[in-house]
Amino acid sequence: MGGTEHLTVRREGATLVLTLNRPDAKNALSLPMLVGLYDGWVEADEDDAVRSIVLTGAGGSFCAGMDLKALAGQGTHGEQYRDRLKADPDLHWKALLRHHRPRKPVIAAVEGHCVAGGTEILQGTDIRVAGESATFGLYEVRRGLFPIGGSTVRLQRQIPRTHALEMLLTGRPYTAQEAAGIGLIGHVVPDGTALAKALEIAEQVNSCGPLAVEAIKASVYETAEMTETDGLASELKRGWPIFDTADAKEGARAFADKRPPVYKRA
Repeated sequence: MGGTEHLTVRREGATLVLTLNRPDAKNALSLPMLVGLYDGWVEADEDDAVRSIVLTGAGGSFCAGMDLKALAGQGTHGEQYRDRLKADPDLHWKALLRHHRPRKPVIAAVEGHCVAGGTEILQGTDIRVAGESATFGLYEVRRGLFPIGGSTVRLQRQIPRTHALEMLLTGRPYTAQEAAGIGLIGHVVPDGTALAKALEIAEQVNSCGPLAVEAIKASVYETAEMTETDGLASELKRGWPIFDTADAKEGARAFADKRPPVYKRA
């Protein structure tokens, strides 16, 4: 497993847990963090033993946005990673899930601050859990900046446009309950339990057929902007082969035998 000084990686069964680990800066994004994130997404994609990913933050915060000095590799953080960014100028966008979508489900476990770049990377995740005191928001406009991590495109596709525009144009903070009310997150749980809830959901995902899980996720995203006719055709093309897999047959046998299925990605 990889990881950097600002991004830890560990396994919880079939779940890869990526933890933003810069608590003294509310996990503001740094170059070491971005490198670790990208490597984590790649590790999950390439390891068939990984069936889900949980993204969380250390020290009671999720992510307070971008640290521009750290991203530039100034000071003590990031110098050793400049070659990675030079070799792949798109690395930071892949890390932020702007230009990369992992094939495994990504579940966000949010505590504390999830603002600016934190809310932007959140939009690249699939399932979202937040502690009741978590704070969300796209603060860029208040600083005369543009939320270029994908929010002007993605947010209006994930929540009603009126709410998306209010969040984008006011730059105000949102409580977890408000975020849930507009559909930005799916679960609000007691503070300190977001990770446990995310891991619970991950275990439910992990118990399902991995080929089916990955095909379903891919179908949802690739058909999102299609017409219904084109989307249904695309769904059939991607979904029908799943019925001919060994995993599908194992699922049927396990159901008939009243036992847990043992999937082998075949």
